Parts: sequence; structure tokens; C-alpha cells
Amino acid sequence: MNPFSMTVLIVLIVAIAKVMSRRYQSLGQQQDRTVQSADAIRAQDEIRQLKDRVAVLERVVTDNHGSLGLDREIERLRDR
Repeated sequence: MNPFSMTVLIVLIVAIAKVMSRRYQSLGQQQDRTVQSADAIRAQDEIRQLKDRVAVLERVVTDNHGSLGLDREIERLRDR
């Protein structure tokens, strides 16, 4: 094998290796984004549930229902 062919072959191997390396890196980053977005969705759902609970608790505290109404609200919260 002459030196020119060997040089071309080495450059070609290095170029292919770099392309494959970048491709695997980008696939790994895409999987990380998927995991992060699943965590974000889960966190948003939990935040929404907590906001709903706070709204109910605020309503229970501020409304002037009788003790019967308060008992119903507490039981409804326990059922969740």
C-alpha cells in the first residue's frame, strides 16, 4: 500500500469515527430530554393537584358555612 492510499484511509477512518461519535452523543441527549420532559410533566401534574388542594383549603377557611359544611369539605378532601 502506498503512502497516499494509507493517508486517505486513515483520514477516512477518523472522519467516520467522528460522525458515529457525534451521532451517538446526539441520541443520548435526545433520551435525556425525553426523561426530563417526563419528569416535567409529572411535576406539573403534582403542582396542579397541590394548587387544587390549596384552593379547597382556602375556601374551607374563608367561607362561613356551618360546622356541617366544614365536616363535608373535610370528608371530601379525605376521599381524594
